[in-house]
Amino acid sequence: MESMVVGYKSLMRSAELSGQLEAEESTENMGKVDRWLNDHMGPKMFAVISTVASVLAVALAFGLFMFLPAWLVDLVDGKLLHDALKDFHPFFEGIIRLVIMVLYMFAISRMKDIKRVFMYHGAEHKSICCFEKGLPLTVKNVKGCRRFHPRCGTSFIFVVIIISILVSSIVVLIVPALNDTANRLWWMVCKIFVVLPVVTAISYEFIRYAGKHDNIFTKILSAPGLWMQRITTAEPTDDMMEVAIASILAVLPEDLKAEAQPKEAGE
Repeated sequence: MESMVVGYKSLMRSAELSGQLEAEESTENMGKVDRWLNDHMGPKMFAVISTVASVLAVALAFGLFMFLPAWLVDLVDGKLLHDALKDFHPFFEGIIRLVIMVLYMFAISRMKDIKRVFMYHGAEHKSICCFEKGLPLTVKNVKGCRRFHPRCGTSFIFVVIIISILVSSIVVLIVPALNDTANRLWWMVCKIFVVLPVVTAISYEFIRYAGKHDNIFTKILSAPGLWMQRITTAEPTDDMMEVAIASILAVLPEDLKAEAQPKEAGE
């Protein structure tokens, strides 16, 4: 949760600075009213827009990943199959969530700005891979590393969905009443405030375990997330790798920073 909050604030700050830069570059073509609004209302307007965007994003996420899968499964099973699959609703809801997420990620990856973000994502992965191999952080070394990493947030999301399918299915088998259409709202609330924290904790521990162990169990559960990273990461440019290297060096302790930096010629 802390990482998500920090990441979101960083993205919002980046967007704010980018917007200010674009505004400064276009002030020559602004009229007097537009220039006054930019000078006096710019920061406030950005704060309002960010708040509205956050609310809409949460609403969209809930609609796409919570309400829509449940509604589709209820509709198909209730109208066409006459509740023949009632005990398996969590399983099919989870499958629909996976499909929606893959389609959503693929769709936004076609956007120019998001594609650039995914290139920086690839630069981050390649740089971390280089550091974990014990190689000096140079563009040449980073370029030769893989851009897929088992501890990526993309893999984490996949693991969360897979484990949520298992946990939700078990809960419904234990308490069948939760799967009744009349209790659908309560079941959604239960999934958000009871099931999700448990699933997230289990998923986090698995991601940590997968980063340290390479066996058949970790390979099977990590495979979908690693495959998904073919969409959420892209091969970066040299300057993007330089940014990723500088970011890693900025957060390393001095002793590790000295080891990660390339040695001077003659040393």
